[in-house]
Amino acid sequence: MSLLLLGNIDSATTDDEIREFLVKYGFPPFDEIEHVPGDGTRPAVMLTFHSLEPDALRKLQPRIQHMFWKGHNLSALVMAERYS
Repeated sequence: MSLLLLGNIDSATTDDEIREFLVKYGFPPFDEIEHVPGDGTRPAVMLTFHSLEPDALRKLQPRIQHMFWKGHNLSALVMAERYS
């Protein structure tokens, strides 16, 4: 399982648009999406890929890091797995 924090997205961007964007750049479809609460200045989503290993996600991450999309410079960070 892998987690990707995609930050500084346009607040009007839909989950489907995020999925289509990532697939366009070679990512597999994510399994879960969680909108990260904040003050609204840099909206973010946490994406979960159940069948993708973190090393594979780290290889894909540079494809979208600092990409300008929908008027925003994206940040993409591969996160450590969360445990409860």
